[in-house]
Amino acid sequence: MIASLATSTSEPERRPSGARAEAREQAILDAALELILEVGYDRLSMDALAERAHAGKATIYRHWSGKAEVVAEAIRQRHSAEELVADTGSLRGDLLATISSMDASVSSEDGALISGVLCAMRTDPVLANLMRTQMVESKRTNLMQLVDRAIAREELPASAAGDVLYEVLPAMVITRLVINGEELTEEFAAHLVDDILIPLLQH
Repeated sequence: MIASLATSTSEPERRPSGARAEAREQAILDAALELILEVGYDRLSMDALAERAHAGKATIYRHWSGKAEVVAEAIRQRHSAEELVADTGSLRGDLLATISSMDASVSSEDGALISGVLCAMRTDPVLANLMRTQMVESKRTNLMQLVDRAIAREELPASAAGDVLYEVLPAMVITRLVINGEELTEEFAAHLVDDILIPLLQH
């Protein structure tokens, strides 16, 4: 009885750590992105993920409770290097640099990932919540920092509505690149910044 009680109250199994564990986790995250590109989020299964990553399903479930968590973490990690918004010394320069960065990301392999995940978010509430928490809100915070810098440089009034940048900029870039399938030219970027974004922020 004492042995049984000790077993039932023992600490939960600790998550493996170290270089081998990190490499195994990375292989799983990489496999998740590969499968999304190949078969889409809806057809991505934990069995296929385990086979592609050469890992056991028990290993995957030890780290993540389901495929939504795996995918959200994989995309968050992939975009972690893009979290900082360029500081060029001017609001216009920052906006143009941000648009250029978004263009490079969406126009690359990431465009297919973004499209697939956006569609999946409509039917998978777990994925949608994770993506909003891990990615969308971080983008909003970063764009608000861009506005704060412009206020500090006195390029914008203290009352500048930073939220409008978050609402308009990603929508217009995604619409042009993903929905309309048009190139994001320098002329369009300048038009977006000079005729739309800056005037909106100045009001």
